[in-house]
Amino acid sequence: MKGRVFKSTGSFYSVQGIDNKFYNCRARGKLRLEGYKESNPLAVGDMVMFDVDGNEGTISEILPRTNHVLRQSVKRTEHSSVLAANVDQAMLIGTVSQPRTSVGFIDRFMVACEAYRIPQILIINKSDLLDEEAQQTVQIFLKTYSSIGIKVAMLSAANAASKEIVLNLISGKTTLFAGHSGVGKSTLLNLIAPWIKQTTNNISASSEKGMHTTTFAEMFQLSDDTFIIDTPGVKEWGLVDMNEQELSDYFPEMRDLRLECKFGSKCLHIHEPKCAIMEAVEAGKISLSRYENYLSMVSGKDNRK
Repeated sequence: MKGRVFKSTGSFYSVQGIDNKFYNCRARGKLRLEGYKESNPLAVGDMVMFDVDGNEGTISEILPRTNHVLRQSVKRTEHSSVLAANVDQAMLIGTVSQPRTSVGFIDRFMVACEAYRIPQILIINKSDLLDEEAQQTVQIFLKTYSSIGIKVAMLSAANAASKEIVLNLISGKTTLFAGHSGVGKSTLLNLIAPWIKQTTNNISASSEKGMHTTTFAEMFQLSDDTFIIDTPGVKEWGLVDMNEQELSDYFPEMRDLRLECKFGSKCLHIHEPKCAIMEAVEAGKISLSRYENYLSMVSGKDNRK
């Protein structure tokens, strides 16, 4: 039977078959061994073929993906981890404080999505904790991302008015939800779909960082054509299978200019003469923080957190 993976716990997978029933499935042994570098070759959102035995099943094949979101495995650097597959867009939820989401982390996430041409949404949550001056600063920051085609919003999951903002952004699509622990993903999910009843937790007083409440990836269906894939909080984001020559392709504002460089596609935009991207940075047409994060990624010295 053909089906779609709705939940992954690492050992078992909840798969919805074409009969709309859910089956508790295991992966066939050699499915994990042949041709996959990922530490979790099966991901939420995958379309699969599985054999049925009552209410249980065995997944025998992963069908071709339209895309997937990858990050480097934290424990096994030679492997990658698939956050989700076959998504229409990815929503990164960040916060200015309690905990702080760095621009380096944001840009690494955006690059990972852009590599598969997955549209991105950036949400800055907990706006109720910011004073007026800080809110204005964040609005200026968000303009940087909206100017390169990324949808942005600043909101508070504690405010009921935020529900419509998020629903308008995700309606009719399969959306990946991602972010650090403690940024309010679960609170936001409970706001837009109270029946989900995700567990929430407070920020650690000692570290000012979030504590994990979501422990595995799971997809929720909000309507006939609207799905959310919730993921565990991500502490850091490592890029996978990207070389320095192609990296600028995944910065939309650079991609449009890179062929205007004197050395064309061979230009790394670091110190080369007549580099169109460096000239655009100096002219204020490309964000300095985005360019600096690009340089960090090229050098391999970037902060993943």
